[in-house]
Amino acid sequence: MKKILFPTDFSEVATNAFIHALEFAKIVQGELILLHTFELPVYDNQFFPENYNVIFDSLQLSQFDMFKDEIPKLRTIAEERNLDHIKMSHRLMDGSLLYNIKKAIKEEKIDFIVMGTSGATGWEAFFLGTNTGNVLTAVDVPVLSVPLEAKFKKIETIGFTTRYRTKDKKALKDVLQIAKKMNAKVRCLYVKTNNSDVSDATIKHWEEEFKDEPVVFSIIPSDNVEDTILDFVLFIDIDVLAMLTYKRNFFVELFKPSLTQKFSNRLDIPVLAIHE
Repeated sequence: MKKILFPTDFSEVATNAFIHALEFAKIVQGELILLHTFELPVYDNQFFPENYNVIFDSLQLSQFDMFKDEIPKLRTIAEERNLDHIKMSHRLMDGSLLYNIKKAIKEEKIDFIVMGTSGATGWEAFFLGTNTGNVLTAVDVPVLSVPLEAKFKKIETIGFTTRYRTKDKKALKDVLQIAKKMNAKVRCLYVKTNNSDVSDATIKHWEEEFKDEPVVFSIIPSDNVEDTILDFVLFIDIDVLAMLTYKRNFFVELFKPSLTQKFSNRLDIPVLAIHE
């Protein structure tokens, strides 16, 4: 059974992502491990000689009480969607979000992560800050990140960006496995810039290898890769966009204010970041 880590701060963004996590668990026949992390403030105990431990105990207890109160709400959501059969377990951990995610991945043998892209307690910095590149390369499992605007709907089309590399082929095969469980198709996009070095023979070889798979290959000549991908998502009606983490800079841009005038809102579909 696949294990899906769902970090949550119980914000609106996280609650929306929880629905995606439930549905994803149903698709891959997985279980959810809910993770809530908190960072205790650093005090110099020379100024708190008597009640130093009391302060920490009180803060930990308040986090536990909140965790205990919020979990039933998530279970209610699962029941309302007839997904309460999905196994859920819980972890409450002290420390930074990234550190605890990495620790949980190792200890729980996590296969996927599903989480909102922003929220309270510094989550926006987690995805949009200067350390985003380090975060995505530090986590070696696929991450499905869900913006608040991405309300769950049946996934019919998965977009996949490629540069026709060997590692792209492996990732495409992984995406196709997921797509088949959803009865979805994959639209594979290659943005051919003036500096592109992919041969016609390579492209033809890929098309031949995947001819019996539910995938369509599209090649669009453009030197503006980011806008081309965004146009592709919009006009092909992509439900989920999958990409390798080598595009992490673009991954960051997707959740910032619009890159062009026509994208006045943030991209409102989940993005599946696959580790190289």
